[in-house]
Amino acid sequence: MSMTWIVVPGLAEAPEEFGRVVELLPGEDLRVVDPWRTPITSDVDALRAAACVPPGVPVGLIGHSIGGLAVLRWALTRPGEVSQLVLVDSSLPSETGWQPFHPGQRGDQATRSVVRFLGQVGVPQVVGPVVRRLSVKLGSTSNQDPLSKATAKERYGGQESWLLFWDELAGSWELAAEVAELVAAPIDGIPPTTLLVATGGMARFTAKSWLAGQQKLAAALGASLEVLPDSEHLVHLDRPDAIAAAVRQQ
Repeated sequence: MSMTWIVVPGLAEAPEEFGRVVELLPGEDLRVVDPWRTPITSDVDALRAAACVPPGVPVGLIGHSIGGLAVLRWALTRPGEVSQLVLVDSSLPSETGWQPFHPGQRGDQATRSVVRFLGQVGVPQVVGPVVRRLSVKLGSTSNQDPLSKATAKERYGGQESWLLFWDELAGSWELAAEVAELVAAPIDGIPPTTLLVATGGMARFTAKSWLAGQQKLAAALGASLEVLPDSEHLVHLDRPDAIAAAVRQQ
């Protein structure tokens, strides 16, 4: 019986984006968490429940972007539950944002008020799908958006969508700080881990510092690292085969 894999997407991503990864792993039980229903920064039990995996069942974890922080926290706090780990161009533990904008702080409260107002007057409905299209164009070398126009409009043009994005971003800074403490402490029982690092497209302009940060994380985890010079940040769109290969080789 194959192991169950749980995919935790990144900020403002949809489960449909990982369809090609699922297709490339027909023999695997691959379940993608829907960030629109369960925040990426939710605790471990909530993420497990969102994937409909019973407590205590060992899993493999795939995390992209801030989803990488979420699965890394899972693996470091409950090593006995995680058999394998794949971090896909993961956010780094050093990405803790600005303290005044952390959840509950004044900057956060002000931003939430502005974003809520924009939703009420219909701004996301007008420009949300355009922002989605630009994010794929700038974040992917393949520039192939798997979402239909109707799905993009529904998800990215919703009145509460931008508030959801902000909540996830602000929450990810606190998550990064928590993971940084976990990584700095002695690590015991980390499962076999692979880091996939994108350095292509627009990412090439910051590739040197980004790769250095990823190499430091890999060293702390005792993980293997693969550089993807032909992929931008949206690796699941550009190189789903690399993710599938990382799953198979574990």
